[in-house]
Amino acid sequence: MYAAIRRYKATPGSASELARRGQEGFVPLVSNLPGFIAYYGLAVGNDVVTVSIFEDQAGEEQSTHLAMEWVQQNLAEFLDGPPEVIAGHVDWHSWA
Repeated sequence: MYAAIRRYKATPGSASELARRGQEGFVPLVSNLPGFIAYYGLAVGNDVVTVSIFEDQAGEEQSTHLAMEWVQQNLAEFLDGPPEVIAGHVDWHSWA
């Protein structure tokens, strides 16, 4: 299992709009990628953090590429620079 965590620095007051657009526009795209397991998003102050989880590295890498393109085309006006991306193999986890 592989995960990508992306942290976007949003302009003040735009986190709810980012969340709405992401849920309506990006979630349907990412959830149809091969190996998709889960996608989560959260607002932390003026930052938006997303977590994508895939069965394999190829899916995670494809999701990161898709996110970069989609965000540039749909959310650039609300962001202060490119996201910080952390990605890799999930070494341990627990599910309820």
